[in-house]
Amino acid sequence: MKRILTYALLASALTVPAFAALKTGDKAIDFKARASLAGKEFDFSLGDALKKGPAVVYFYPAAYTRGCNIEAHTFAENSEKFAAAGATIIGVSRDTIEKLNMFSSDPEYCAGKFPVAADASGAISKSFDLKSGAVREGAKDSKGNPITTETTERTTFVITPDHKIVATFSSNDDKISPEDHVVKSLALVEQLKTAKK
Repeated sequence: MKRILTYALLASALTVPAFAALKTGDKAIDFKARASLAGKEFDFSLGDALKKGPAVVYFYPAAYTRGCNIEAHTFAENSEKFAAAGATIIGVSRDTIEKLNMFSSDPEYCAGKFPVAADASGAISKSFDLKSGAVREGAKDSKGNPITTETTERTTFVITPDHKIVATFSSNDDKISPEDHVVKSLALVEQLKTAKK
């Protein structure tokens, strides 16, 4: 009971509501997806990750786009702090696994520090009540390649081992920067670790 109250207090202190997504207190549905870490593919399971501790599941529009590049780089820079707090990071986008193999190993962005998962069908984002949509015609990524997949709104969820969402951060609703997603998530998982002691 004490832990539940602590989670609620932490969430209320750090959460800004995202109206289009699952909210604090909702239960995250377990998902499995093909993911890439340092260019190597594997099968990611949220359920397995949550057995080890909290998870930060962040959805981003598309690999190799400005905000997503910044966000991935910032997560990579802070990956050891997330690990020290016992938290798993997983990025999710509508990109192909082939593109994510490159993005996950790119030293400028994910740098092999955390995995990114392919949500090609949009089923994962839909399970989190997120919207996807087509990009404008002729849109290109920072590598100069056409963006051919749909994109999902930038939203980050902090999820505790009981599958409960304790925070939702959305750039669309809250106007927070890509870096803010990392900073706010890290602050929360570090406080969750402290609360367990």
